[in-house]
Amino acid sequence: MANTAGRKPAQVKKTVAENREESKPVAATAAEKKQTQAKSPVKSAAALKPEQKADKPAAEKKPTAPKRPSEDKKAETIKPAPAVAQEPSPQSSEKIKIKVAEKRKILFVCSEAFPFAGTGGLGEVMGSLPREINRDKNNGYEARIILPLYESFPADERKNLEFICHINVPLAWRNQYCGLFKYDYNGTVYYFIDNEYYFKRPNLYGYYDDGERFAFLSRAVVELLPSLGWKPDVLHCQDWQTALVPIYYKLFYMYRQGYEGIRTIFTIHNIEYQGKYAKSIIEDVFGIPQHEYMSIEHRGCINLMKGAIDYCDAVSTVSPTYAQEIMDPFYAHGLENVLLKNSYKLRGILNGVDVDGYNPETNPSLFKNYSVKTYKTDKVVNKVELQKMLSLPVNEKVPMIAVISRLVSHKGLDLVRFAMNELLKNDVQVVILGKGDPDYEGFFTHIQQMYDRKVCSVIAFNKDLSHKIYAAADMFLMPSKSEPCGLSQMMACRYGTIPIVRLTGGLRDSITDCGNGDYGNGFTFAQYNAGDMMHALDRAIGLYRDYHDKWEGLVKRAMTTDFSWVSSAREYVKFYNEMF
Repeated sequence: MANTAGRKPAQVKKTVAENREESKPVAATAAEKKQTQAKSPVKSAAALKPEQKADKPAAEKKPTAPKRPSEDKKAETIKPAPAVAQEPSPQSSEKIKIKVAEKRKILFVCSEAFPFAGTGGLGEVMGSLPREINRDKNNGYEARIILPLYESFPADERKNLEFICHINVPLAWRNQYCGLFKYDYNGTVYYFIDNEYYFKRPNLYGYYDDGERFAFLSRAVVELLPSLGWKPDVLHCQDWQTALVPIYYKLFYMYRQGYEGIRTIFTIHNIEYQGKYAKSIIEDVFGIPQHEYMSIEHRGCINLMKGAIDYCDAVSTVSPTYAQEIMDPFYAHGLENVLLKNSYKLRGILNGVDVDGYNPETNPSLFKNYSVKTYKTDKVVNKVELQKMLSLPVNEKVPMIAVISRLVSHKGLDLVRFAMNELLKNDVQVVILGKGDPDYEGFFTHIQQMYDRKVCSVIAFNKDLSHKIYAAADMFLMPSKSEPCGLSQMMACRYGTIPIVRLTGGLRDSITDCGNGDYGNGFTFAQYNAGDMMHALDRAIGLYRDYHDKWEGLVKRAMTTDFSWVSSAREYVKFYNEMF
């Protein structure tokens, strides 16, 4: 250590001497003096008198005092690198030009997605939104979907499933088998979670153990993330069935290696269904410690939707108006204070519809295809053929009013029940398609028996028949008490069937009242009462019968309204960008 300490000051002094070469002559060694005197008659710098040293500039004396090789190396190290050396080589600049930024990854977690499983709007959305995000190659995102492998999965598609792996999923005291399959369908990758005990059942929902089934789904999704070979940047979860995903992630996984930095979004498709369960099953079914109960408790019970809203990084709903409404007690079903507290991360984005699937020009379910140009002659063919199919009197001039809906109270069917006799005093035909509460099923069956030449009630969910009704009807009635988004009014517009809607949720965001028929794409009413609904129906029937030119213009505007997923997907991309 003593030798090292002794060398450092000498090195510093030498460097300082070198930096002052221009102001002081370099002292030559005795050997150098001899070499210099032998080669040149000029006197060495050491032999000069002091006054001569001061008079001569240092530049003239440098050649007579050559530097040691070590000094040259040190001098080179202090010099800045030439400008040419800082320029990138042709190879490196070529690599920079062809480098492509990696896309961010969105994994949609859901309980259904068309065409593999679906019962309504959620399946429609999940079958369309990820595909539309992937269709835009320049938005910087890639979307994939993960959902259960149900018994209803199409048999002819099973051969296309690619087995990835299987694991055991811990759920409370259980250790359940979980298989993972992959299917690239129309440019979008679908992952399917296999467990026959939970998912090999005739229906998607409605079982006593739905809480356990979808707790398994949520835990399996998070457990399988390392097995995907594709780490998502965002987990986008849909409705209460996947509400446990952000809860499990934040409680058990976010600090594990390989799970870092994942954002979570929870989308509310219908706030009425929240996933409520008794406190006693928090550990036994959900595998959540008792001391975390208060984080998912609401009004004396477990509320999975409430827990997801609090735990996730962002919340979205399916229309801007609905995002405002669910902070009001009338619409919130008890969660208004939870949403007000989390309003800073709440966003409403209007859904779209599958414009290819609901295209009257190409849909194979129609009796006759038509377009905006040919609907005057070809749409009526669908009405006549449907009248024959449903055993209604064939009359192409009578206005046909359609109701295609789940038969439940929040769809406004109590208004329809109250006003039905008044409506049927008009020369109209009414076609109802749907399933739901036995009370409403019985009522519409009874109405058909009373007015068998004016009403046809089909108590079923039949997608093919729904397309036929959309194409055949002249008007579509949708008087919802609450409607998060609503897709039926958009589908009706695609077929030139004029919607009559109450101004709530997505109905307000998608349908504009036509006034006297010169603008807009439908008929609306604001107050939730049968009188206002009947007034809107009377306006529609009157315009259809007495003002054919205005009705035709209204049909054209409805058919050309843009309800595609393009604009909705762009809004979701903006929403994702705000999280990073």
